[in-house]
Amino acid sequence: MVKLTESINPGEYQEALSDAVARMAAETITARIWARDHTVWKPEDEGISNRLGWLNAASDTLRDAERLHALRKGVVADGYERVLWLGMGGSSLAPDVFARIFGPTNGGLPLDVLDSTDPGAVLAHAGHIDPARTLFVVATKSGTTAETISFFKFFYNRVVDVVGEEGAGAHFVAITDADTPLDRLSTDLGFREVFRNDPTIGGRYSALSYFGMVAAALLGVDVETFLQRASDFADRCRVEENPAARLGAIMGVLAHHGRDKLTLISSPTLAPFGDWVEQLVAESTGKEGTGILPVVGETPGADPQVYGPDRLFVVTTLQGEPLPAGAVDALVQAGHPVVQIEVGDPYDLGGLMFLWELATAVAGYHLGINPFNQPNVESAKRRAREMMDAYREQGALPALDPLLQDGGITVYGDVTAGSVLEALREFVRQTQPGGYIALHAYVAPTESTTSALRDLQTRLRDATGQAVTLGYGPRFLHSTGQLHKGDAGKGLFVQLIGGGDQDAPIPDEAGADASSITFGVLKRAQALGDRQALLDAGRRVLTFDLGGDVVGGIRRLIDRLS
Repeated sequence: MVKLTESINPGEYQEALSDAVARMAAETITARIWARDHTVWKPEDEGISNRLGWLNAASDTLRDAERLHALRKGVVADGYERVLWLGMGGSSLAPDVFARIFGPTNGGLPLDVLDSTDPGAVLAHAGHIDPARTLFVVATKSGTTAETISFFKFFYNRVVDVVGEEGAGAHFVAITDADTPLDRLSTDLGFREVFRNDPTIGGRYSALSYFGMVAAALLGVDVETFLQRASDFADRCRVEENPAARLGAIMGVLAHHGRDKLTLISSPTLAPFGDWVEQLVAESTGKEGTGILPVVGETPGADPQVYGPDRLFVVTTLQGEPLPAGAVDALVQAGHPVVQIEVGDPYDLGGLMFLWELATAVAGYHLGINPFNQPNVESAKRRAREMMDAYREQGALPALDPLLQDGGITVYGDVTAGSVLEALREFVRQTQPGGYIALHAYVAPTESTTSALRDLQTRLRDATGQAVTLGYGPRFLHSTGQLHKGDAGKGLFVQLIGGGDQDAPIPDEAGADASSITFGVLKRAQALGDRQALLDAGRRVLTFDLGGDVVGGIRRLIDRLS
């Protein structure tokens, strides 16, 4: 059972929250959402009514539970030993959550997720799988996502090398909308199975559809139980006064009052869930000059005073797995608003996902925005394509003018400094009330790198009093990238680029040897493209090229900040 309680400072926010809840009831917002009434958000439809299939995703997918289990049983019977999931954003985050929370269970298969174009990450996955014993799931709603299709072509060729072209298709499963390029390609190449998803479900709202539940089934999760709990919770949210509507009202109202840094704290088992919430909230609300910024994975402050007055805390715990004693009380006593959510066991995750989906839609109502579009996502993609076109024409990516080189680190940006330390200090002095700092790491996502980045995140937070977020590129482009370009423009963006000499070619066509671009070029083009898109949107960006020693470079930044 999903339970929600709250500790909201009544003197400051209770009246506004009560007024908002009363207005929602008077306008029958919950009933109108379930009736697919686009005017909840905008007078014109703007494609809203065709993006509400998530409301019934749990009950709809439940009808296909036997097909999902049959896939797992067939794969296991045929001798497959693991699954490699190829996707980005809404097509990969739910599978990643399920893999990290459930792991292989009930005779299911281990499942890894590849959502990084860093050649080190691609080659690391390639190095620890046996292509002849691996099932590859290619997941993209549009069927054209550049990163996902690049992953597919790379691994398809690996499978062909081992089992031959005749049997390669049986190693692949596709999840996409009907009649996409991937749908047609999967038929041509003889994929093992194609799951055609409901086209009225957007990527970030797709966890309870095939995009999430194929992964859950392959892991061995009892999808009937999981989806039934999600469907039951959705039914609880059909009345006007329900937990999701309440959470959405809190998010929207407190954002209007400057508490727009949604800080997620979870007990250990549920910690991976924050990455999924991050995309859902950021991409849904960050537009039209407003937005709610999720802060995920942050090291808790020893003293609540390190947090600014722009925080709203949502604490999610698994029953029997509490947080350190006094942690929540300390936040409340310091005057921070706190919402607490408790789930009984991991199978309540389905209800928790629906809670956040509906709450985010309700928050969009309070913010006056369309929570189902992503108008600024295309800008970074367009700029990255321009970079790759330049590479194909000239044989090199466009070069940036370096600001300085210091200790093996090259700095690019609009500051005046003679050292890395001075550049970073001068840059973060530009913070403003209600702002934030975003770390964009275009590097291989390893444990040692993540540890160093978390230390840098903490050091910057404690030094500036600002919320500091962390995202690996290009993954974050499909989650927080929309908010970075569509919100009020108070963010500072620190790009960290680097990696070793290894690279991997991206085949021009599946099954062919010819390659005109590599993963290293693609990653660099995406970093440069996003940098330019941020600058185009009037954002402030400082770029550090760390060279081959990524962890060492991050540690040098931290040491110099000391």
